Amino acid sequence: MFIQTETTPNPATLKFLPGEIVLEQGTADFTQPEAASASPLASRIFAVPGVTGVFLGSDFVTVTKADSAVWDHLKPSVLGAIMEHYQSGAPVMETAAQSGHSDHDGGEDAEIVTQIKELLDTRVRPAVAQDGGDITFHGFDRGVVYLHMQGACAGCPSSTLTLKMGIENLLRHYIPEVTEVRPVA
Repeated sequence: MFIQTETTPNPATLKFLPGEIVLEQGTADFTQPEAASASPLASRIFAVPGVTGVFLGSDFVTVTKADSAVWDHLKPSVLGAIMEHYQSGAPVMETAAQSGHSDHDGGEDAEIVTQIKELLDTRVRPAVAQDGGDITFHGFDRGVVYLHMQGACAGCPSSTLTLKMGIENLLRHYIPEVTEVRPVA
């Protein structure tokens, strides 16, 4: 098994490409070791000292390190954990991964919410997946779109610029009712 690595715009995060499907559908974001109990793969990666976050995408694993950790020391251990997992035959997830966007009944804004989700799915999410992250819809209220940033996007120095200059401008261009985009934790 050959696992490729790619840098991301977030210097604390590295993207690992095992050359195999990681998740058939959805994503999984683990920001605490305790939360990773649903994923044998994420649990194995969290066992590496210095790992503070694991994000699972369709064909990649994004790992976030502590500020005090150094990638030159951490990377071989993470590669080993991923390789051991795939050789073990254990599932990546014990339960189904998140489908992505939060449910939102929309009410009178249902059509706008549908348009927002469609633009996110077709234009935004594929681009941020290239950088090892994901951005999902969390809500829409009085012109403000609330998005949840995951993986490499969470805590990335350029995430505010991505939200304001990229995503906000895109949504405002196609959907006049959108006035602003804000991140949620």
